[in-house]
Amino acid sequence: MQGFEAAGEAPGFTDVHPADATGTARGHGSALRRATGVDAGTFATEHWGRAPLLTRGADRAAFRDLLDLDGVDELLSRRGLRTPFLRLARHGAVLDSGSFTGPGGAGAEVGDQVREDRVAALFADGTTVVLQALHRLWPPLIDFATRLGSELGHPVQVNAYVTPPSSQGFSAHYDVHDVFVLQLAGRKHWTVHAPVHPDPLRDQPWSDHATAVAARARDDDPVIDTVLGPGDALYLPRGWLHAATALGGVCAHLTVGVHVVTGYALVQALTALVADDPALRASLPLGLDIADPEALGPHVDAVRDALVAAVARIPAERVARRVRQRVWDGTRPEPVRPVAGASFAAGLAAGDVVRRRLGLGHRVVARGDRVLLELADREIALPATTAPALHVLLDGDPHAVGSLPDMDEADQLVLIRRLLREGVLVP
Repeated sequence: MQGFEAAGEAPGFTDVHPADATGTARGHGSALRRATGVDAGTFATEHWGRAPLLTRGADRAAFRDLLDLDGVDELLSRRGLRTPFLRLARHGAVLDSGSFTGPGGAGAEVGDQVREDRVAALFADGTTVVLQALHRLWPPLIDFATRLGSELGHPVQVNAYVTPPSSQGFSAHYDVHDVFVLQLAGRKHWTVHAPVHPDPLRDQPWSDHATAVAARARDDDPVIDTVLGPGDALYLPRGWLHAATALGGVCAHLTVGVHVVTGYALVQALTALVADDPALRASLPLGLDIADPEALGPHVDAVRDALVAAVARIPAERVARRVRQRVWDGTRPEPVRPVAGASFAAGLAAGDVVRRRLGLGHRVVARGDRVLLELADREIALPATTAPALHVLLDGDPHAVGSLPDMDEADQLVLIRRLLREGVLVP
Protein backbone atom coordinates (compact mmCIF):
# COMPACT_ATOMS: atom_id res chain seq x y z
CA MET A 1 0.00 0.00 0.00
CA GLN A 2 1.84 3.06 -1.24
CA GLY A 3 2.19 6.05 1.04
CA PHE A 4 0.91 4.59 4.29
CA GLU A 5 2.15 1.78 6.47
CA ALA A 6 1.19 0.31 9.81
CA ALA A 7 2.74 2.44 12.53
CA GLY A 8 4.37 -0.48 14.30
CA GLU A 9 2.71 -2.93 16.61
CA ALA A 10 1.36 -1.49 19.82
CA PRO A 11 0.88 -3.93 22.70
CA GLY A 12 -1.87 -6.35 21.68
CA PHE A 13 -2.25 -4.99 18.14
CA THR A 14 -2.07 -7.67 15.46
CA ASP A 15 -1.79 -7.45 11.69
CA VAL A 16 -3.01 -10.75 10.19
CA HIS A 17 -1.72 -11.32 6.65
CA PRO A 18 -3.40 -13.25 3.85
CA ALA A 19 -1.65 -16.53 4.57
CA ASP A 20 -3.20 -16.47 8.05
CA ALA A 21 -6.62 -15.22 7.03
CA THR A 22 -8.06 -18.43 5.61
CA GLY A 23 -11.44 -17.77 7.18
CA THR A 24 -12.10 -14.39 5.60
CA ALA A 25 -12.96 -15.48 2.09
CA ARG A 26 -16.49 -16.47 1.13
CA GLY A 27 -16.80 -19.13 3.84
CA HIS A 28 -20.20 -20.23 5.06
CA GLY A 29 -18.93 -21.40 8.46
CA SER A 30 -17.95 -19.05 11.26
CA ALA A 31 -18.96 -15.44 10.65
CA LEU A 32 -16.47 -14.36 13.33
CA ARG A 33 -13.57 -16.05 11.60
CA ARG A 34 -14.65 -14.49 8.33
CA ALA A 35 -14.51 -11.04 9.94
CA THR A 36 -11.21 -11.56 11.75
CA GLY A 37 -9.14 -14.25 10.04
CA VAL A 38 -8.40 -15.92 13.40
CA ASP A 39 -10.09 -18.61 15.45
CA ALA A 40 -12.59 -17.68 18.12
CA GLY A 41 -10.27 -18.61 21.00
CA THR A 42 -7.46 -16.36 19.78
CA PHE A 43 -9.85 -13.50 19.15
CA ALA A 44 -11.44 -13.87 22.60
CA THR A 45 -8.18 -13.89 24.55
CA GLU A 46 -6.10 -11.39 22.57
CA HIS A 47 -8.52 -8.87 21.05
CA TRP A 48 -12.11 -8.92 22.30
CA GLY A 49 -12.55 -5.64 24.17
CA ARG A 50 -8.77 -5.24 24.39
CA ALA A 51 -6.92 -4.39 21.19
CA PRO A 52 -7.48 -3.78 17.45
CA LEU A 53 -7.01 -6.51 14.88
CA LEU A 54 -6.11 -5.74 11.26
CA THR A 55 -6.71 -8.57 8.77
CA ARG A 56 -5.42 -8.47 5.20
CA GLY A 57 -7.80 -10.24 2.83
CA ALA A 58 -6.37 -12.83 0.47
CA ASP A 59 -9.48 -12.42 -1.72
CA ARG A 60 -10.39 -8.90 -2.89
CA ALA A 61 -13.97 -10.08 -3.45
CA ALA A 62 -14.24 -11.67 -0.01
CA PHE A 63 -17.16 -9.54 1.17
CA ARG A 64 -18.90 -8.69 -2.11
CA ASP A 65 -21.51 -11.40 -1.60
CA LEU A 66 -22.60 -9.41 1.47
CA LEU A 67 -22.96 -6.10 -0.40
CA ASP A 68 -21.45 -4.41 -3.45
CA LEU A 69 -21.89 -1.03 -5.13
CA ASP A 70 -24.70 -2.34 -7.35
CA GLY A 71 -26.47 -3.42 -4.18
CA VAL A 72 -25.99 0.05 -2.72
CA ASP A 73 -27.63 1.59 -5.78
CA GLU A 74 -30.51 -0.88 -5.55
CA LEU A 75 -31.10 -0.02 -1.91
CA LEU A 76 -31.09 3.69 -2.66
CA SER A 77 -33.27 3.55 -5.77
CA ARG A 78 -35.59 0.52 -5.77
CA ARG A 79 -36.23 -0.62 -2.21
CA GLY A 80 -38.47 2.22 -1.00
CA LEU A 81 -35.94 3.16 1.67
CA ARG A 82 -37.11 5.54 4.42
CA THR A 83 -35.48 7.29 7.32
CA PRO A 84 -33.86 6.35 9.63
CA PHE A 85 -32.41 3.68 7.33
CA LEU A 86 -30.40 6.34 5.48
CA ARG A 87 -28.14 9.04 6.87
CA LEU A 88 -25.98 11.51 4.93
CA ALA A 89 -22.90 13.24 6.35
CA ARG A 90 -20.61 15.99 5.10
CA HIS A 91 -17.51 17.36 6.86
CA GLY A 92 -18.40 15.32 9.96
CA ALA A 93 -21.93 16.74 10.27
CA VAL A 94 -25.14 14.79 9.64
CA LEU A 95 -27.50 16.43 7.13
CA ASP A 96 -31.15 17.04 7.87
CA SER A 97 -33.19 14.22 6.33
CA GLY A 98 -35.50 16.74 4.68
CA SER A 99 -32.73 17.46 2.18
CA PHE A 100 -32.95 13.99 0.63
CA THR A 101 -36.45 12.63 1.37
CA GLY A 102 -39.93 13.39 0.11
CA PRO A 103 -43.44 11.96 -0.39
CA GLY A 104 -43.69 8.35 -1.48
CA GLY A 105 -46.22 9.04 -4.22
CA ALA A 106 -49.63 7.57 -4.96
CA GLY A 107 -50.66 4.85 -2.53
CA ALA A 108 -47.63 5.19 -0.26
CA GLU A 109 -48.95 7.84 2.14
CA VAL A 110 -45.49 8.46 3.62
CA GLY A 111 -43.51 11.68 3.62
CA ASP A 112 -39.98 10.47 4.31
CA GLN A 113 -39.09 8.18 1.42
CA VAL A 114 -35.58 8.54 0.04
CA ARG A 115 -35.27 10.63 -3.14
CA GLU A 116 -32.44 8.98 -5.04
CA ASP A 117 -32.00 12.01 -7.32
CA ARG A 118 -31.28 14.21 -4.30
CA VAL A 119 -28.94 11.60 -2.85
CA ALA A 120 -27.12 11.44 -6.18
CA ALA A 121 -26.60 15.21 -6.23
CA LEU A 122 -25.37 15.30 -2.64
CA PHE A 123 -23.07 12.31 -3.20
CA ALA A 124 -21.56 13.99 -6.25
CA ASP A 125 -20.95 17.04 -4.07
CA GLY A 126 -18.85 15.04 -1.58
CA THR A 127 -21.46 13.72 0.86
CA THR A 128 -21.01 10.32 2.54
CA VAL A 129 -23.93 7.89 2.33
CA VAL A 130 -24.66 5.83 5.45
CA LEU A 131 -27.07 2.93 5.01
CA GLN A 132 -28.23 2.00 8.48
CA ALA A 133 -29.57 -1.23 10.00
CA LEU A 134 -28.87 -3.33 6.93
CA HIS A 135 -29.18 -6.39 9.17
CA ARG A 136 -32.92 -5.71 8.86
CA LEU A 137 -33.01 -4.89 5.13
CA TRP A 138 -30.53 -6.79 2.98
CA PRO A 139 -30.81 -10.62 2.93
CA PRO A 140 -27.08 -11.52 2.84
CA LEU A 141 -26.42 -9.17 5.77
CA ILE A 142 -29.45 -10.43 7.68
CA ASP A 143 -27.93 -13.92 7.52
CA PHE A 144 -24.39 -12.75 8.32
CA ALA A 145 -25.44 -10.59 11.27
CA THR A 146 -27.66 -13.33 12.68
CA ARG A 147 -24.80 -15.81 12.62
CA LEU A 148 -22.23 -13.34 14.00
CA GLY A 149 -24.51 -12.23 16.82
CA SER A 150 -25.17 -15.85 17.72
CA GLU A 151 -21.42 -16.58 17.88
CA LEU A 152 -20.62 -13.45 19.91
CA GLY A 153 -23.58 -13.64 22.29
CA HIS A 154 -24.04 -9.87 21.92
CA PRO A 155 -26.50 -8.00 19.66
CA VAL A 156 -25.09 -6.68 16.38
CA GLN A 157 -26.10 -4.12 13.77
CA VAL A 158 -24.72 -3.48 10.28
CA ASN A 159 -24.25 -0.11 8.55
CA ALA A 160 -22.65 0.61 5.18
CA TYR A 161 -20.55 3.73 4.56
CA VAL A 162 -20.20 4.82 0.93
CA THR A 163 -17.76 7.68 0.50
CA PRO A 164 -17.16 9.85 -2.61
CA PRO A 165 -13.63 10.06 -4.02
CA SER A 166 -10.98 11.54 -1.70
CA SER A 167 -13.37 12.64 1.03
CA GLN A 168 -13.56 12.17 4.79
CA GLY A 169 -16.96 11.32 6.22
CA PHE A 170 -16.29 11.76 9.95
CA SER A 171 -13.41 13.32 11.88
CA ALA A 172 -11.55 11.42 14.61
CA HIS A 173 -14.02 9.97 17.09
CA TYR A 174 -14.75 6.83 19.06
CA ASP A 175 -17.76 4.54 19.06
CA VAL A 176 -19.59 3.32 22.15
CA HIS A 177 -19.80 -0.17 20.66
CA ASP A 178 -17.19 -2.53 19.25
CA VAL A 179 -16.93 -2.52 15.44
CA PHE A 180 -15.81 -4.80 12.65
CA VAL A 181 -14.92 -2.88 9.48
CA LEU A 182 -15.19 -4.93 6.27
CA GLN A 183 -13.84 -3.16 3.19
CA LEU A 184 -16.08 -3.71 0.15
CA ALA A 185 -14.78 -1.40 -2.59
CA GLY A 186 -12.13 1.25 -3.12
CA ARG A 187 -9.27 2.12 -0.78
CA LYS A 188 -9.54 4.02 2.46
CA HIS A 189 -6.80 5.41 4.68
CA TRP A 190 -7.44 4.67 8.37
CA THR A 191 -5.74 6.11 11.42
CA VAL A 192 -6.43 4.57 14.82
CA HIS A 193 -5.34 6.01 18.17
CA ALA A 194 -5.50 4.63 21.69
CA PRO A 195 -8.55 5.55 23.79
CA VAL A 196 -8.86 8.70 25.85
CA HIS A 197 -11.85 7.16 27.66
CA PRO A 198 -11.50 3.36 27.67
CA ASP A 199 -14.61 1.17 27.45
CA PRO A 200 -17.19 3.96 27.13
CA LEU A 201 -20.79 3.17 28.00
CA ARG A 202 -23.60 3.95 25.58
CA ASP A 203 -24.36 7.25 27.33
CA GLN A 204 -20.71 8.37 27.21
CA PRO A 205 -20.25 9.55 23.58
CA TRP A 206 -16.99 10.85 22.18
CA SER A 207 -18.36 14.41 22.15
CA ASP A 208 -18.13 14.36 25.96
CA HIS A 209 -14.35 14.16 25.50
CA ALA A 210 -14.05 16.14 22.25
CA THR A 211 -11.03 18.16 23.37
CA ALA A 212 -9.08 15.10 24.50
CA VAL A 213 -10.06 13.21 21.34
CA ALA A 214 -8.84 16.03 19.09
CA ALA A 215 -5.59 16.35 21.04
CA ARG A 216 -4.87 12.60 20.93
CA ALA A 217 -5.56 12.43 17.20
CA ARG A 218 -3.42 15.51 16.55
CA ASP A 219 -0.45 14.96 18.86
CA ASP A 220 0.05 11.20 19.32
CA ASP A 221 1.43 8.64 16.89
CA PRO A 222 -1.35 6.36 15.68
CA VAL A 223 -1.48 2.71 16.66
CA ILE A 224 -2.61 1.96 13.11
CA ASP A 225 -1.87 4.12 10.06
CA THR A 226 -2.69 2.13 6.95
CA VAL A 227 -4.91 1.68 3.91
CA LEU A 228 -7.70 -0.85 3.73
CA GLY A 229 -8.46 -2.36 0.33
CA PRO A 230 -11.24 -4.70 -0.76
CA GLY A 231 -11.27 -7.85 1.34
CA ASP A 232 -9.40 -6.27 4.29
CA ALA A 233 -10.98 -6.14 7.74
CA LEU A 234 -10.40 -4.23 10.96
CA TYR A 235 -11.72 -4.87 14.47
CA LEU A 236 -11.83 -1.93 16.92
CA PRO A 237 -12.95 -2.24 20.53
CA ARG A 238 -15.22 0.55 21.74
CA GLY A 239 -13.36 3.69 22.72
CA TRP A 240 -10.53 3.42 20.19
CA LEU A 241 -10.25 6.64 18.17
CA HIS A 242 -10.46 6.37 14.40
CA ALA A 243 -10.81 8.46 11.27
CA ALA A 244 -10.90 7.40 7.64
CA THR A 245 -10.41 9.11 4.26
CA ALA A 246 -11.31 7.65 0.86
CA LEU A 247 -8.48 7.48 -1.67
CA GLY A 248 -9.15 7.82 -5.38
CA GLY A 249 -12.55 6.49 -6.42
CA VAL A 250 -15.75 5.62 -4.62
CA CYS A 251 -15.09 3.74 -1.40
CA ALA A 252 -17.46 1.49 0.54
CA HIS A 253 -17.18 -0.51 3.75
CA LEU A 254 -19.46 -2.26 6.20
CA THR A 255 -19.35 -1.39 9.87
CA VAL A 256 -20.68 -4.17 12.05
CA GLY A 257 -21.45 -2.67 15.45
CA VAL A 258 -21.52 -4.95 18.49
CA HIS A 259 -23.71 -3.72 21.33
CA VAL A 260 -21.68 -5.34 24.06
CA VAL A 261 -23.14 -6.38 27.37
CA THR A 262 -20.89 -4.96 30.11
CA GLY A 263 -20.34 -5.38 33.81
CA TYR A 264 -22.28 -2.17 34.23
CA ALA A 265 -25.32 -3.97 32.82
CA LEU A 266 -25.13 -6.25 35.86
CA VAL A 267 -24.90 -3.17 38.08
CA GLN A 268 -28.03 -1.77 36.43
CA ALA A 269 -29.86 -5.06 36.96
CA LEU A 270 -28.82 -5.23 40.60
CA THR A 271 -29.81 -1.60 41.15
CA ALA A 272 -33.27 -2.27 39.75
CA LEU A 273 -33.70 -5.38 41.86
CA VAL A 274 -32.69 -3.80 45.19
CA ALA A 275 -35.83 -1.66 44.93
CA ASP A 276 -37.52 -4.66 46.57
CA ASP A 277 -35.62 -3.95 49.80
CA PRO A 278 -37.69 -1.90 52.33
CA ALA A 279 -34.59 -0.44 54.00
CA LEU A 280 -33.58 1.21 50.73
CA ARG A 281 -37.05 2.55 50.06
CA ALA A 282 -37.37 4.27 53.46
CA SER A 283 -37.62 8.07 53.55
CA LEU A 284 -34.74 10.18 54.78
CA PRO A 285 -35.41 12.29 57.93
CA LEU A 286 -37.61 15.36 57.77
CA GLY A 287 -35.63 18.58 57.38
CA LEU A 288 -32.36 16.87 56.43
CA ASP A 289 -30.01 19.24 54.61
CA ILE A 290 -28.92 16.98 51.75
CA ALA A 291 -26.45 19.64 50.56
CA ASP A 292 -24.46 19.28 53.80
CA PRO A 293 -21.98 16.39 53.48
CA GLU A 294 -21.61 16.10 57.25
CA ALA A 295 -25.36 15.81 57.76
CA LEU A 296 -25.80 13.44 54.86
CA GLY A 297 -22.73 11.30 55.61
CA PRO A 298 -24.27 8.96 58.21
CA HIS A 299 -27.21 8.25 55.92
CA VAL A 300 -24.86 7.53 53.01
CA ASP A 301 -23.01 5.03 55.22
CA ALA A 302 -26.25 3.39 56.35
CA VAL A 303 -27.60 3.11 52.80
CA ARG A 304 -24.25 1.80 51.57
CA ASP A 305 -24.34 -0.97 54.17
CA ALA A 306 -27.96 -1.77 53.36
CA LEU A 307 -27.15 -1.80 49.66
CA VAL A 308 -24.29 -4.26 50.09
CA ALA A 309 -26.56 -6.53 52.15
CA ALA A 310 -29.42 -6.27 49.67
CA VAL A 311 -27.18 -7.03 46.68
CA ALA A 312 -25.81 -10.09 48.46
CA ARG A 313 -29.33 -11.48 48.78
CA ILE A 314 -30.19 -11.21 45.08
CA PRO A 315 -29.85 -14.60 43.33
CA ALA A 316 -28.02 -14.79 40.02
CA GLU A 317 -31.21 -16.17 38.45
CA ARG A 318 -33.02 -12.83 38.87
CA VAL A 319 -30.05 -10.88 37.48
CA ALA A 320 -29.76 -13.23 34.51
CA ARG A 321 -33.45 -12.83 33.74
CA ARG A 322 -33.14 -9.04 33.52
CA VAL A 323 -29.88 -8.97 31.56
CA ARG A 324 -30.87 -11.70 29.12
CA GLN A 325 -33.97 -9.73 28.18
CA ARG A 326 -31.77 -6.90 26.96
CA VAL A 327 -29.82 -9.28 24.73
CA TRP A 328 -32.87 -11.19 23.50
CA ASP A 329 -34.79 -8.00 22.71
CA GLY A 330 -31.77 -6.57 20.87
CA THR A 331 -31.20 -9.65 18.71
CA ARG A 332 -33.60 -10.57 15.94
CA PRO A 333 -33.33 -14.29 15.15
CA GLU A 334 -33.17 -15.47 11.57
CA PRO A 335 -36.23 -14.63 9.47
CA VAL A 336 -39.04 -17.14 9.07
CA ARG A 337 -41.02 -17.56 5.86
CA PRO A 338 -44.68 -17.40 6.91
CA VAL A 339 -46.26 -18.88 3.78
CA ALA A 340 -43.66 -21.58 3.13
CA GLY A 341 -43.50 -22.38 6.84
CA ALA A 342 -47.25 -22.84 7.12
CA SER A 343 -47.26 -25.17 4.11
CA PHE A 344 -44.37 -27.16 5.53
CA ALA A 345 -46.07 -27.55 8.91
CA ALA A 346 -49.39 -28.59 7.33
CA GLY A 347 -47.69 -31.35 5.35
CA LEU A 348 -45.24 -32.41 8.08
CA ALA A 349 -44.45 -36.12 7.97
CA ALA A 350 -41.95 -38.63 9.28
CA GLY A 351 -38.48 -37.97 7.92
CA ASP A 352 -38.96 -34.21 7.46
CA VAL A 353 -36.05 -32.28 8.94
CA VAL A 354 -36.21 -29.23 11.22
CA ARG A 355 -33.75 -27.19 13.29
CA ARG A 356 -33.80 -24.43 15.88
CA ARG A 357 -34.14 -20.93 14.48
CA LEU A 358 -30.65 -19.41 14.45
CA GLY A 359 -30.14 -16.64 16.99
CA LEU A 360 -33.29 -17.46 18.98
CA GLY A 361 -32.85 -16.55 22.65
CA HIS A 362 -34.42 -19.26 24.79
CA ARG A 363 -34.25 -21.19 28.04
CA VAL A 364 -35.92 -24.42 29.13
CA VAL A 365 -37.12 -24.65 32.74
CA ALA A 366 -38.81 -27.61 34.42
CA ARG A 367 -41.77 -26.68 36.60
CA GLY A 368 -43.79 -29.50 38.17
CA ASP A 369 -45.60 -31.50 35.50
CA ARG A 370 -44.77 -28.88 32.87
CA VAL A 371 -41.69 -27.72 31.04
CA LEU A 372 -41.48 -24.04 30.14
CA LEU A 373 -39.76 -22.79 27.02
CA GLU A 374 -38.89 -19.17 27.85
CA LEU A 375 -38.56 -16.79 24.88
CA ALA A 376 -38.00 -13.05 24.63
CA ASP A 377 -41.69 -12.18 24.53
CA ARG A 378 -43.52 -15.20 25.96
CA GLU A 379 -43.39 -18.61 27.63
CA ILE A 380 -44.56 -21.82 25.99
CA ALA A 381 -45.83 -24.43 28.46
CA LEU A 382 -45.50 -28.06 27.39
CA PRO A 383 -45.95 -31.41 29.15
CA ALA A 384 -42.88 -32.44 31.15
CA THR A 385 -42.72 -35.64 29.09
CA THR A 386 -41.60 -33.56 26.09
CA ALA A 387 -38.43 -32.34 27.86
CA PRO A 388 -35.97 -34.89 26.37
CA ALA A 389 -37.24 -34.27 22.83
CA LEU A 390 -37.32 -30.52 23.40
CA HIS A 391 -33.68 -30.39 24.49
CA VAL A 392 -32.68 -32.32 21.35
CA LEU A 393 -34.68 -30.04 19.06
CA LEU A 394 -33.07 -26.94 20.57
CA ASP A 395 -29.45 -28.12 20.32
CA GLY A 396 -28.96 -26.31 16.99
CA ASP A 397 -28.51 -29.40 14.83
CA PRO A 398 -31.00 -30.64 12.20
CA HIS A 399 -33.35 -33.41 13.37
CA ALA A 400 -35.82 -35.56 11.50
CA VAL A 401 -39.37 -36.24 12.59
CA GLY A 402 -39.35 -39.72 14.08
CA SER A 403 -35.81 -39.50 15.52
CA LEU A 404 -36.60 -37.79 18.84
CA PRO A 405 -36.23 -39.61 22.17
CA ASP A 406 -39.04 -40.79 24.45
CA MET A 407 -41.88 -39.83 22.09
CA ASP A 408 -43.86 -41.77 19.51
CA GLU A 409 -44.12 -40.44 16.00
CA ALA A 410 -47.61 -38.96 16.41
CA ASP A 411 -46.55 -36.94 19.48
CA GLN A 412 -43.42 -35.77 17.69
CA LEU A 413 -45.57 -34.40 14.88
CA VAL A 414 -47.73 -32.50 17.37
CA LEU A 415 -44.70 -31.02 19.19
CA ILE A 416 -42.83 -30.01 16.05
CA ARG A 417 -45.91 -28.44 14.44
CA ARG A 418 -46.41 -26.38 17.60
CA LEU A 419 -42.80 -25.18 17.62
CA LEU A 420 -42.91 -24.38 13.90
CA ARG A 421 -46.04 -22.29 14.45
CA GLU A 422 -44.39 -20.48 17.37
CA GLY A 423 -41.32 -19.60 15.26
CA VAL A 424 -38.98 -21.71 17.40
CA LEU A 425 -38.13 -24.22 14.66
CA VAL A 426 -37.65 -23.76 10.91
CA PRO A 427 -37.60 -26.31 8.09
